[in-house]
Amino acid sequence: MTGAQIYLVGGAVRDELLGLPVRERDWVVVGADPDYLLSRGYRQVGADFPVFLHPQNGDEYALARRERKSGHGYHGFAVDFAPDVSLAEDLERRDLTVNAIARDADGNLVDPCGGLADLENRWLRHVSPAFAEDPLRVLRAARFHARLGPLGFRVADETLALMREMTASGELDTLTPERVWLEIRKALETERPSLFIRSLKACGALRVILPEVDALFGVPQRAEYHPEIDTGDHLCLALDMAARLNAPTESRFGVLLHDLGKGITPADVLPSHRGHERAGLPLVAAVCRRYRVPKPYRRLAERVCEHHLRCHRILQARPATVLKLLEQLDVFRRRAEFEWFLTACEADYRGRQGLADRPYRQADWLRAAANAARGVSREGLDGLDGEEIAELFHRRRLDAIGQERVQWAEQAAPGETADDESGD
Repeated sequence: MTGAQIYLVGGAVRDELLGLPVRERDWVVVGADPDYLLSRGYRQVGADFPVFLHPQNGDEYALARRERKSGHGYHGFAVDFAPDVSLAEDLERRDLTVNAIARDADGNLVDPCGGLADLENRWLRHVSPAFAEDPLRVLRAARFHARLGPLGFRVADETLALMREMTASGELDTLTPERVWLEIRKALETERPSLFIRSLKACGALRVILPEVDALFGVPQRAEYHPEIDTGDHLCLALDMAARLNAPTESRFGVLLHDLGKGITPADVLPSHRGHERAGLPLVAAVCRRYRVPKPYRRLAERVCEHHLRCHRILQARPATVLKLLEQLDVFRRRAEFEWFLTACEADYRGRQGLADRPYRQADWLRAAANAARGVSREGLDGLDGEEIAELFHRRRLDAIGQERVQWAEQAAPGETADDESGD
């Protein structure tokens, strides 16, 4: 088989044209069959959708394919990988025009779907009505908005309308938890994760995928703590602040779920949200169960939900309260997760209209208190049982935090600890 041609496709071409770093390179092979690639040392992975790994660099190579909808969900396709499938046919079954550009070995671009014009004009537009055949594309379009939005990209009106129709059809219910979680995680890792949330909100998909988050929009908060007032707007500001802080994905997930309790606050007590931290815990657990969220993400989300206000008020707290919070956060065993927690709390604190640049000394103080508590002496333990050792360490840690607190109280600026959100 001598007529095979190989093209670079998809995100690699798009990102090169935009001047962005290329994360991975995908290739499509036209005019070939599996034997052609296997005979050249490529390793096949997958059966229903054969992908081949390059023997040297591990890049993914896929045979050109055409698809036909044959059932529900993103698995419901009949796929043809015959050698006579053209490059145009392969590109035309892709999701967005900006992802449907190919480049040949000589550097020539192949653009049958108008992707170059949409790159120039900053549009995220679906390639064809076949976009509606795969419900996962609703989440993917929202994620690309979050990733490319900082460059000025918008979702085209006709694409948003199609996303609404897809959501109303109920097709999103066919998505597996693993695929939804993957899209959520990737969206959180972007520069503007708020655009993922707002895109899903605009097409109605947020109510299907994350109804607990959807419920936050339109819920008022006390303006003295949240000048943006709307809880959904605060969430979006906090998510983008987490990205600005270069927070790890675990922290960003904690931010995403930190205020879920405000979505169920009784209307007669609004805009106060007293006790929303504890009220939100069952909702956090429900989201994590629904999408089989990995344990470190779930554990961090639960801690941020339950303890973020305690963290905000910690400069006012007594040493015993500080130590109790450190113990609840398991800082003596899980140092990395402690940092994730602090970053999530900072994003919440600074993710408010007009308050993005205020300092978050609470995190510095808790780090200092944790370091002081970790550094207590281990002398005098001989002959003590476990309970006595624990009691001795508790007393020493309290003393260490108390000594550390003195200098922090002297350094605190007037009004710095006034953000008591107990009633928000």
